[in-house]
Amino acid sequence: MVGSSGPDHDLRACASGSLREATLCLLVRGNPPGHVLLGYKKEGFGAGKITGFGGKVEPGETPVAAAVRELEEETGITVALEDLLAVGQLCFLFPSRPAWSQLVHVFLSTGWMGVPQEGREMRPAWYAVDRLPYEQMWQDSLYWLPRFIAGERIRGRFVFDRDNETVVDVTIDAWDDVNER
Repeated sequence: MVGSSGPDHDLRACASGSLREATLCLLVRGNPPGHVLLGYKKEGFGAGKITGFGGKVEPGETPVAAAVRELEEETGITVALEDLLAVGQLCFLFPSRPAWSQLVHVFLSTGWMGVPQEGREMRPAWYAVDRLPYEQMWQDSLYWLPRFIAGERIRGRFVFDRDNETVVDVTIDAWDDVNER
């Protein structure tokens, strides 16, 4: 059952430090944003889906540094640490495949250097925010992507069914931790 936030959903469990940490970086154009840069994942986790850019936080690395590194590795785009705004944390739980469970630190930027280039792992493309390809994305994207693009800061938890595709439970709350970096 897909639900909303409530007392029986403890988001702190997702931030307990036991989950693998990853990043997601969204580049947006316009004010308000009219386009978002997403990429077709060619290999690895999520292959065949359209998603934002990011990946694992390496040992000794901060989430924001990981976001900068991953964005450059996947697109050739350079973004300064101070140009990344922490907009949320998303906890993805895969009970049938626990190794996939992760806590994702989400960053948004309106400033960067370079032009997106296709790499080994991703094929970047700009998408109009009113025509996002949700049918080609992870099912959870519909819950959080429009909110980040609209300027909301959220913390979310998404539980996937046995097929590791279908979202069976959703919890989303406002996120007020402005010190995330």
